[in-house]
Amino acid sequence: MSLPAGWIVPDWPAPARVRAFVTTRDGGVSEGEFASLNLGTAAGDDPARVEANRLAVRAHLPSSPRWLAQVHGTAVADLDEAAGAGAAVADAAVTSTPGRVAVVLTADCLPVFLCRDDGSRVAVAHAGWRGLAAGVLENAVAALGGGRERVLAWLGPAIGPGAFEVGPEVREAFIAAQGESAQAFAPRGNGKYLADLYALARLRLGRAGVGAVAGGGYCTFTERERFFSYRRARKSGRLGAFIWLDGGR
Repeated sequence: MSLPAGWIVPDWPAPARVRAFVTTRDGGVSEGEFASLNLGTAAGDDPARVEANRLAVRAHLPSSPRWLAQVHGTAVADLDEAAGAGAAVADAAVTSTPGRVAVVLTADCLPVFLCRDDGSRVAVAHAGWRGLAAGVLENAVAALGGGRERVLAWLGPAIGPGAFEVGPEVREAFIAAQGESAQAFAPRGNGKYLADLYALARLRLGRAGVGAVAGGGYCTFTERERFFSYRRARKSGRLGAFIWLDGGR
């Protein structure tokens, strides 16, 4: 796949017909905090620049992506069903149709690519702590259908475990659902914790029956030249995580 330098192609054992990438800040026309490839429309960037950025990404896709209205929830949009007016309100999307592009936007939250190991179905999920704790990954895995042991996952760029400070209510929300989650929180002092989104996602995927999990190791907060970060700048751009199926098998 020929992509602009700096964009991320997942290193995972997915079938060849599964195509995916995550954009970085490189390759767009936005300026200031949005420089340069901001794909989000809600943070105050010039709409014309966002549209130009989206068109630049579209050149690397087989069709226009199906944008979602993300709400930090657990709903999964099935892109193979008849589309209604406007973007689906969901934080994950799934498809089996060749050339149909699923996408989520992130800026510290965790994008997760998922596919069946026979290349028949793909999904992508937007996993901030709220959606992750509530079960967005489990719902996305279920939407892929079939045996969970045949699902592969890849964790994209998110805020790293050394930068994601949270309150005790976040830790308690995860532990209430899965006691092992305690290992993903390190005391920070003053009642705060450092949370490891990557570890939490691996635990939740494991509970859903997914054992083949690759990726992780990025930090959108500290890698400021490469990634957007909402924690670093509230008027932040958004990265895009795109996945689709090629027509051949």
